[in-house]
Amino acid sequence: MIITKKHLFRRTVLRGMGATLALPLLDSMVPTVTAMASAAAKPIRRFCTVYFPNGIHMAQWTPVKDGTDFEFPQILEPLASYRDRLTLVTGLCNKQADGNEGEGGGDHSRAQATFLTGAHPKKTQANPEVGISIDQIVAKEFAKETQLASLELALEANDMVGGCEFGLACAYTATLAWRNATTPVPMENDPRAVFERLFGASDSTDPRVRRERMAKNRSILDMVTGELNFLQQKVGPGDRRKIDEFTESVRDIERRIQKAEEQSDQDLPDFEQPAGVPATYEEYSNLMFDLMVLAYQSDLTRVATFLVGREQSGRTFPEIGVSQQWHPTSHHGNDPVQLERYAKINRFNVQLFAHLLEKLKTTPDGDGSLLDHSIILYGCGMSNGNGHIHHNLPIVLAGGGAGQLHGGRHIRVTKETKEACDHQTPLANLHLTILEKLGVPMEKLGNSNGKVELVSGV
Repeated sequence: MIITKKHLFRRTVLRGMGATLALPLLDSMVPTVTAMASAAAKPIRRFCTVYFPNGIHMAQWTPVKDGTDFEFPQILEPLASYRDRLTLVTGLCNKQADGNEGEGGGDHSRAQATFLTGAHPKKTQANPEVGISIDQIVAKEFAKETQLASLELALEANDMVGGCEFGLACAYTATLAWRNATTPVPMENDPRAVFERLFGASDSTDPRVRRERMAKNRSILDMVTGELNFLQQKVGPGDRRKIDEFTESVRDIERRIQKAEEQSDQDLPDFEQPAGVPATYEEYSNLMFDLMVLAYQSDLTRVATFLVGREQSGRTFPEIGVSQQWHPTSHHGNDPVQLERYAKINRFNVQLFAHLLEKLKTTPDGDGSLLDHSIILYGCGMSNGNGHIHHNLPIVLAGGGAGQLHGGRHIRVTKETKEACDHQTPLANLHLTILEKLGVPMEKLGNSNGKVELVSGV
C-alpha cells in the first residue's frame, strides 16, 4: 500500500472568539491510497459505562433462555431492536461490595464504588480509597490521541465531601471514575458546563456571565463561521454532508441548553433544579447522552462514564406515574404493587438508554456507525435492591467494539444462583475481557481471577 497524501489532519479544529470546534472523521482525513486496493481507516474504538442505582426487578430483567434463542423480558424489551448489538450477561458477582466483618451497612456505597474497580472501598469519611477504575485505565491509553482523556457525566448533583451511608465517604456514590486508588474523578451534571468543556467559549465559571457571553455571541458555530465556510469549499460533497449533519447536531444541543436555561429562570414549584437542566428527566437524560455522542463524534474523547443516579437516589418519576422515590421503591418487600412501580422505573430507564443506542447507531463513523465501533457497559452493582444482593448482576454489553463483540446473545456466566458470591464469576473478569477487546490488556484488575471466556470469543 502506498499512501500518497492526506488532505486534512485528523485533529483539524476550527477556532474563533474562544470557541473550538473539533470535526468528525471526514473522508478528507483518510489518506489517499494508490495500491492494488484501497483500505478503510482503522476503526476508532470507544468505551462507555452507564450505571443505574438501586438494583433491578430481576424476574422481569433476566431472559429465560440462554444463547441466541432468547426473548426480551419486560424491562429489557425497549432494547429489542438493537438485538444484534447486545450481549446480555447474567451470573456475575460484585463480591467486593459485600461488607467485611465488623463494617456494618453501606451496601449501596460499596456497590457503586466497586463497580468499575473490583476493589473493596476503605471504610472512611475523609480519605476514600478503593482502586483505579477500568474507564481510567482505558483513558490513560486513549488520551494519547484525544483532547480530553475522558468525560464524566451525571444526572444528579454529586457532592464529593463528607460522610454519607453508614460512615462511608460521599465520594463513593458521587462518581464512577477513580483515577487511582485515592483520587475520585468529579462528574458533571450541568449540560452547559459539559458543552463548554467540549467546545470552549467561556472564561468564567459564573453562570450569569457565561449565559450573557453566549447570548452576545449567539452560538459556538457563529464564532467559527468564517473557518467553517472556508473548510466547506475544500472538501467533497460527502464531507460537506457530514459537516452539515454534525453542525446541525451542535445547533440542536445549543438550542436545547438555551431553552433549559430560559426555563430555569421561570417561577417553578419548590424543587431544587440546577440552572441549565431541562424540565423533565427524559429531556435531561437525552440531552446529556447527546452531548456524549457529540464528544465521540468529534473525537474529543473516546472514554465516558454516565451516572444515571447515585446509589440511594431519591428521584421520582411523575412522567410514568410513579411519585414514590426510587430508593424506597426498590425496597419493595415483594409487595406486588411496589414491584410493579419498581419495574416501571427500571423499564423507563432502559427506554432512555435506548435513546443513546439509537443516537450511536444513526451516527456514521468510518465504515460503520459509532455503535459499531463502541463498547457500552450498562448495569448496576447490585441485583435485588430489596435485599442489597451483589450477585447475579444485571449487565448488558452494547455495541460492536469495532468487530470485537458479537451480539444477539444471552450469556449465563455462572449457573449458581445462591445468595453468596462464593461460586460466581467476579464482575472484574468482565472488565479484563473488555480491556482486551479495547486493545488495553491487563493481567489483573481488582479481584479478577481470569476473563469471561464466553464473551472473549468473537
